[in-house]
Amino acid sequence: MLAADYPFLDVLWTMFVFFAWVIWFWLLITVFADIFRRRDIGGGAKTLWIIFTIVLPFLGVFVYLLTQNDGMTERNQKQMETAQAQSDAYIRSVAGSGGAAAEIETAKGLLDSGAITQAEFDAIKQKALAG
Repeated sequence: MLAADYPFLDVLWTMFVFFAWVIWFWLLITVFADIFRRRDIGGGAKTLWIIFTIVLPFLGVFVYLLTQNDGMTERNQKQMETAQAQSDAYIRSVAGSGGAAAEIETAKGLLDSGAITQAEFDAIKQKALAG
């Protein structure tokens, strides 16, 4: 009974409008994020862009996308490279946590417990300091 009250083409139109609405807000948030992330313009220019996109939203967003496209691309790439470098540095720090000091400390514990000899400890220490 509900299907008779709401035809298939109306369902498709509703879905189209919903997705267009989601895409619009995604574009708006992307433009605002880029405006605030920029370091090449001052606060006054940022304020004017924000006012322009609020007062004339469609025109403001589309003009910003057309005129600032190259800068947006460069800023996004730079942000992704920075995030990747931070991620790589974090992974290296976690993987190598402790480093030579931790190896020497572990070897010292083994030496103190009698599990290894002084010569073995010296070899482990030399290897840890060299690597």
